[in-house]
Amino acid sequence: MKTAIVYYSAHHGNTKKLLDAIAAREEVTLIDVTAQPDADLSSYARIGFASGIYFNAFAKQLLEFAASHLPEGRDVFYIYTHGAPTGSFLKAIRQIAAQKKCREIGEYGCLGFDTFGPFKLVGGIAKGHPTESEITAAVAFYQGL
Repeated sequence: MKTAIVYYSAHHGNTKKLLDAIAAREEVTLIDVTAQPDADLSSYARIGFASGIYFNAFAKQLLEFAASHLPEGRDVFYIYTHGAPTGSFLKAIRQIAAQKKCREIGEYGCLGFDTFGPFKLVGGIAKGHPTESEITAAVAFYQGL
């Protein structure tokens, strides 16, 4: 099944580490929304959205891309890294997928090193993440879709 993963990974590249591991083992097209803001997703049956978490949601750039470029009726999945231990991280991206009548097929999230805002003052949180085992788990998640 032809698969694309659309992503936004800035600051520490936590999310990109997961995606690079997946792409090294599986045939998947990685689309960086900052480098390819007008990418065409119409030829992909399965589309992943991957992002670090910013203010308890996927990156604004990724959400805007999904709202304008996600074709209707696709299988979608989510991959994310976060510094905070809990949150409703997927609410906004799920709303977009639902509006496009897409079917959710899974999600994978793990910790990612975070130095945003006040966390910078203490040297960051979730240092050393994602770990090798978290990266391996991301690959296993993708392979299980």
